[in-house]
Amino acid sequence: MMFRRKKEKIRRLMPEKEQKDPGRGVFTRRALLLMVAQTAALGTLGKRLYDLQISDGDHFAKLADRNRTSKRLLAPPRGLIVDRFGVVVAANRTNWRALLLPEETTDVQGTIDRFSALVPLDERDQSRLGREIRHKRKFVPVMLREFLSWDEMARIELNSPSLPGVLIDVGTTRSYPFGPLLAHSVGYVAPSNEQDVAKSTLLALPGMRIGRAGIEQSQDALLRGQAGSVEMEVNSVGRVMAELDRQEGTPGDEVGLTLDVGLQQTIQNRIGDMAASAVVMDCRNGEVLAMCSTPSFDPSLFDSGVSKAQWAEWTNDQRTPLIDKTVAGVYPPGSTFKPAVAMAALSSGAITPTDRFFCPGHFDMGGARFHCWAKHGHGSIDLHLALKYSCDVYFYEVAHRIGMDTIAGTAHALGLGTELGIELPHQRPGLIPTPEWRQKHKHHWNGGDTVVSGIGQGFVQVTPLQLATYTARIATGRAVQPHLVRAVNGDIGGQVDPQHWPEMAMEAKYFQAIREGMFAVVNEQHGTAPKARLTIPDVQMAGKTGSAQVRRVSRAMRESGHFNSAELPWEYRPHALFICFAPYDAPRYAVSLVIEHGNAGADVAAPLARDIMTDTLLRDPVNHRTLPGQTVADAEMAPGI
Repeated sequence: MMFRRKKEKIRRLMPEKEQKDPGRGVFTRRALLLMVAQTAALGTLGKRLYDLQISDGDHFAKLADRNRTSKRLLAPPRGLIVDRFGVVVAANRTNWRALLLPEETTDVQGTIDRFSALVPLDERDQSRLGREIRHKRKFVPVMLREFLSWDEMARIELNSPSLPGVLIDVGTTRSYPFGPLLAHSVGYVAPSNEQDVAKSTLLALPGMRIGRAGIEQSQDALLRGQAGSVEMEVNSVGRVMAELDRQEGTPGDEVGLTLDVGLQQTIQNRIGDMAASAVVMDCRNGEVLAMCSTPSFDPSLFDSGVSKAQWAEWTNDQRTPLIDKTVAGVYPPGSTFKPAVAMAALSSGAITPTDRFFCPGHFDMGGARFHCWAKHGHGSIDLHLALKYSCDVYFYEVAHRIGMDTIAGTAHALGLGTELGIELPHQRPGLIPTPEWRQKHKHHWNGGDTVVSGIGQGFVQVTPLQLATYTARIATGRAVQPHLVRAVNGDIGGQVDPQHWPEMAMEAKYFQAIREGMFAVVNEQHGTAPKARLTIPDVQMAGKTGSAQVRRVSRAMRESGHFNSAELPWEYRPHALFICFAPYDAPRYAVSLVIEHGNAGADVAAPLARDIMTDTLLRDPVNHRTLPGQTVADAEMAPGI
């Protein structure tokens, strides 16, 4: 009751307008709630604007800038390779290519399909793209196509709105001005694979190549360089509008070789289409001036891709054009091995240079007969005559006396059957067999194995580079080491002094005895290589012939009187070898030559080796000058000719 009276009193005191509008209070409360809601919304919006523009402003500015710009790494130019006179033997040429940035397209496969409709991609390209896109990060561009023509580039640019993430780029590809001439020693490059990229992310960049053979492989770290970068402004569909910034990559180092391209070309012209290998070496400092391996191949094909037909042609060629025969071709040395056997016998004290043995034309041991190449023998001979006539019986006897372990130790010291450390991959060490080696292969070593090894047959195998090194060590008496890299970025770092190489642990008088025997081979009457005699006035050469059988000749065949190895099928004929050094009185150059299945070293290899030595002496590739009395024209002075 009391509450009702108070309520009535309040109502009488209210203004007349409010008494007539009882919903006025409700409206006021709603307005208040609306104002509160609006204030909260504006506060939230303000807070968000503050976060966007103040707190996270830098972050979103970067995101916006990223939508406007595209930044990627640039493959650096690969370093040049030059010969000893600066002639470029491995260079770079412009290569227009199409790249795809997967992060800039929402439909990678659709983009690839549209691109393929404009510039066809074969199955190999499609497979490669799928593999690279799966394994590379999205911001790393992948190669769509290289070596684009102007018409192909125009089609891509015209259709760029429908090709998001696709851009045209200019890079470099490897070129080899001398093609097959230096393919084995200089090598070649090829695209990197997944294993390569795992070792260095730089190799994931489009256009990057990795050395796969020769100097390109052994000096790859120097030649590779450092990556650069480019930043471009793009529109909403990813089309490049302008280049904002470019930092070019640091080119790889220039690698200078000891090779002389002019001499290499001259030797190659002389060898022609024979399956052969030749090495010319400065026997004072170990610089390799020429390394010829024939037949050869075009190294540029590995950069752009070798077709199946081309690969089949190479691999089916019995002359093995892909193998660098100078370091990976192994051959029985034949009679060129006899100086090593002689040094082993002299150093061990088993013989002296004047000891004589009788050669009746054969050597009998344990019921087996081993023949000399001279059917009626050489009679009583000493070391000098044994080398001059290349008597097999003399070296059968010597090998039998000293044993194979002694021969192997000396041969290794002279550079045969061992790795030489030259800057080339895929070298083969060859083999100087021993009883221990034979035992590892679960076979018994017998006296006959030692006897045939004494004339460089049986299991003995060496490389042409080893033969050249061996010749240089005999010529100088020093442990000369071959090398192919002469300078980096033009810095030679000092010439190797001949005194740098240590003297061999063999007596000088024994080296002299062997050198005199090799001199007799070429210059004395009835030596085995009169065709190797030099015609340069006052310059003489020492050498050793070799004919290495690849097929056993039976006793019946020998005694038939009708056997002629030259009439055998090519692959069964003996290899023809020759080693030499000149000038005899002041050794400067060593040459080794192997002609596969050339039959007779004296008839085929010796005159060719003479011509190679003549070319080398007249050209004088060490100082690039002529010898006294010679003209510049005689020396073929122009490098690269």
